Amino acid sequence: MGEYQRATLVTNIISALESLDPLSSPEPCIYKVPDPLRKLKKEAYSPQILSIGPFHHGNEKLQNMEKHKLRYLKEFIERANKNLEDLLPVIEDSEESVRQCYAETISLNRYDFLKMILVDASFIVELFYRNWRGAAAWTSYDKVLLKPWLAATMQRDLMLLENQLPFFIIKKLFDLTFSSQGDLPSFTKLTFEYFKFFNTQKLPPNPEPEPRIMHFVDLLRRFYLPESLPKRTAKKVKHVYSAAQLDGKGLKFMADHSRHCLLDLDLDYKKGVLKIPHITLDDTTEFYARNLMAFEQCHYPNAAYATDYFILLDFLIKSEKDVDLLGRKGIMVNGLGNNDATFINSLATSIVYSTMSTKYYDICIQLKKFYEDPKHGWLASLRRDYFGNPWKAASTTAVVILLILTLIQAVCSIISVHPHH
Repeated sequence: MGEYQRATLVTNIISALESLDPLSSPEPCIYKVPDPLRKLKKEAYSPQILSIGPFHHGNEKLQNMEKHKLRYLKEFIERANKNLEDLLPVIEDSEESVRQCYAETISLNRYDFLKMILVDASFIVELFYRNWRGAAAWTSYDKVLLKPWLAATMQRDLMLLENQLPFFIIKKLFDLTFSSQGDLPSFTKLTFEYFKFFNTQKLPPNPEPEPRIMHFVDLLRRFYLPESLPKRTAKKVKHVYSAAQLDGKGLKFMADHSRHCLLDLDLDYKKGVLKIPHITLDDTTEFYARNLMAFEQCHYPNAAYATDYFILLDFLIKSEKDVDLLGRKGIMVNGLGNNDATFINSLATSIVYSTMSTKYYDICIQLKKFYEDPKHGWLASLRRDYFGNPWKAASTTAVVILLILTLIQAVCSIISVHPHH
C-alpha cells in the first residue's frame, strides 16, 4: 500500500471513529427488549394505547392518547399553580441524567426530548393523583376515556420495559409542584397505591426506599422479591419432572396461603410436600412475567430471581394435565379460559441465565431425586390403587381386616387341632 493510500485509510478510520455515537451511560436501566425475546411475542413488549418515554414516541398507533396527555399537562399546571417557565428548568437540568438512563442513544433533539419528558411525566403524576383521590378527582372527560378495559390496558402499558421514564424525574417534577400541598402523600406512596394489586407482600412505600426505584418495572420486580435473597450458584438445572409426573410418584402439591411472596416455594422432602404460593394465570401475568425476565436479562443477569421462578414454573408445567392438577390443588387460578400451557412453556425460551438461586437449585435437585427414588413409585401406586379416595380406602381397610381375622382364625384352628403337650 502506498503512502497516499495509507494516509487516506487512516483518515477514513478516524472519521468513522469520530462519528460514533457517545455511549449513553455506564449504567443504563431502561432497555429495548432483546430481539430473540421480542420475536417470541412482540405484543407482550409493545404498548397498546399509551407511549411513555422515547422508544415508542411518535408511534402513529398511539396518537389517540396524546391529546389526553396534553389535557393532563394543562390541568397539572393549573393544579400546581405553576407555569411552563417554572417547570421546564427542572427538566432541562436533568436532561443528560435522563438520557443516560436509556441503553440506546436517543435521536430526539433537545426540544422534542424535553417536551416529551414534561408531557409524559406530568401525565403520570396526574393519573396517579386521580387514582389516589378516587371518584371525586375524575373529570367527565376521564369518564369517557377511562373505561375499565382502557384503564387496565393503560396500567399494563406502564409496566412495559420499553415504556418507561426514570422514576427520579417524575418524582422531581411532583416534588417541585406538590410538595407544598400538605394533604398529598409522597409520589412514592401514590405509585405504590396505583400498583397495589401487584404488591402482594404489602411492602411499605417509604419516602426514600433503598435502593432507589429506577422505574416501574424495577418496582414491580421489587414487589416479588423475597425479603432475604438467597445466594446464587453457577450450577445449571436442565430438567425437572412435570407436576403430573411428580404427583404420580406421590408428591403432594399444596397451595401456601400463608406466604405472600410469589417466589417463596418450600419443599419438605421427607413428607413429600411442595408448597407453592397462589398464582393467577392470565394475560397480565404473561405481560409482567415477560417484561420482568427481559429486564433481568438486561440489568440483573446475575440476580435473576424472578426468572428463576418462571423457569421452575416452566419445568413443572408441561401440559394441560399439569395446569389442571395445580388448579385442583388451589395453587393456580387459570384466567385464560382453558388449560393450555403454551405461554408458560414459552416463557423460558431464548432466556440465557448463568446463575440460579441456591434455594431453587436445591428444590430442583430434590424433585428429581424424589421422582427417581424407586420406593416412591410403589408407595404412590399403593396409595393410588388402594387408598385413592374414601371408598377405596374403606374397602381396602375392610379387606385387610378380613384377611387378618381369617389368618387369626386359621392359626387358632391349627392350635386347637395340634394342642401343645
